[in-house]
Amino acid sequence: MQSLIRSSRIIITISLLAVVCQALIPATPGEQTRRAIASTRSTISKIREANKPPRIYVDYLIPLPPETSDADIDPWPGGLAQQYSYAEEILRELLLGVVEDSTPEKCSSQIISASDCCGLFIQESPNAPESDVAALLFPGPDQFDQMKEIERMVGDKRTLLVFNRQFTCAADFGFFQKGEAQKFFDKYEWAFAFQEIACRGEDVKLMFEQSAGWKASVIDENGQEIDVMDASWNTAVRPDYSELEKKINEVIPEPLWMRKMGEVQAKGFKFQRKQ
Repeated sequence: MQSLIRSSRIIITISLLAVVCQALIPATPGEQTRRAIASTRSTISKIREANKPPRIYVDYLIPLPPETSDADIDPWPGGLAQQYSYAEEILRELLLGVVEDSTPEKCSSQIISASDCCGLFIQESPNAPESDVAALLFPGPDQFDQMKEIERMVGDKRTLLVFNRQFTCAADFGFFQKGEAQKFFDKYEWAFAFQEIACRGEDVKLMFEQSAGWKASVIDENGQEIDVMDASWNTAVRPDYSELEKKINEVIPEPLWMRKMGEVQAKGFKFQRKQ
């Protein structure tokens, strides 16, 4: 009987830990991919239930190259051209997980724009053509005409996924196209996002998953995650900079430079400390 109780406690503890871990940002690229796949599949199902064309965004935080060091000012000196091979591998893995029963051989690709490093990927489903998923990698304003053409080709039943878009709003498409662009992108919704920004000098991670909506965390100088979401915020909407800044000031009153000064006063400079 005691053994059964201990086993039950272990199961409960593991379940609670799983819930806690799921609330955190992904600890590894593999975890990010798994969560991106799960959220993307859930979003596609939700859109299909609403009888709408599946049009989705995915923002994936591409891991830095293994050779990156702390001294590097820009970890991606080659820009999108350097990132492309890393992103392509990630996108292929994502599509393979999203399209049920498919295989790597069922994924075809072509370059849409070599100069802008934009590519098109299509993961075919062995079960039904409408389960195919097309994905645009790194599309930007200069690819607007191609995006419209690809959407017509994909049709209303298949999914079109925009992976790591190179625009943030319709105004990026210029004065004469912003109205058309806004109407075009009103059909899209987030399936998954893992983004990082600097706000008040802090390292802020923003994340969207279908099951939880938007979340925001600060990673402090000790690598600890601090939740900076406000309970009053609408989790369906990405928090803006001013909201984040106000909440960070409330949760972490001392800015990073002040905390660093306190560390120096308490421990001395790093080169003076015992290793």
